[in-house]
Amino acid sequence: MQLNTPITDWQGRRVWLVGASTGIGLACAQALRAAGAHVIVSARNPQGVLDWAAQDAHVQWRALDVSDPEQVQATAKALQAEGPLDLVVYAAGYYRAQRATAIDLDDLLQHDKVNYQGALQVLHAVLPGMLARQNGHISLLSSVAGWRGLPNGLAYGPTKAALTHLAETLYMDLQDQGIGVSVVNPGFVATPLTAQNEFTMPALISPEQAARDMLKGWAQGQFDIHFPKRFTLWLKLLRLLPYRLYFPLVRKFTGL
Repeated sequence: MQLNTPITDWQGRRVWLVGASTGIGLACAQALRAAGAHVIVSARNPQGVLDWAAQDAHVQWRALDVSDPEQVQATAKALQAEGPLDLVVYAAGYYRAQRATAIDLDDLLQHDKVNYQGALQVLHAVLPGMLARQNGHISLLSSVAGWRGLPNGLAYGPTKAALTHLAETLYMDLQDQGIGVSVVNPGFVATPLTAQNEFTMPALISPEQAARDMLKGWAQGQFDIHFPKRFTLWLKLLRLLPYRLYFPLVRKFTGL
């Protein structure tokens, strides 16, 4: 069932990807450009983007710190003055493994500032324009780590759960306003963030495969874009288990 208007033709569409200098965000930006979109990439550091942007007039780089409200507003205003934004992808992410036995408040708050509050800042900056046009699409990059509590996810998981909840509420508020909303829930993807993990990651995929799955989800009008299915479908089943079964099962398979 299509919950959004399918996006199959990217020619000439303007896409702003926030937090896309590496990993899934950058791979998605490159896939969208290959499909014909005009892409604007933002993050705190350009990393691999500047050389690419210098070679293609349809790729822009705009430095952005999502924790700076004034900078977010100014950047969004400048971009919208150049033309409407057809798709905004919030892909900014911060991850450090943390457990309650070694709680770090500053790190907890940094996760919230980047992963969740940054998304709110971007929404605040772009939604008025989309509402005025009755057109556009918002996509939030969440994670299966937000589906249920997991060991080492004390800081990261709750922020991703918040993003998923946010996307669900946005969808219900905006579905009659001509604005699409989707939430992207990847499993394990080989990125600088997951490179921190000291365990074998099941069903690990490349950022390029993740990007292909995202474009496929938008083309099919999906709300919940999750991949790889061979991994995420099992996690969806785990979400249905009662706590008396879920907790011991997770302990058994993680050893934590």
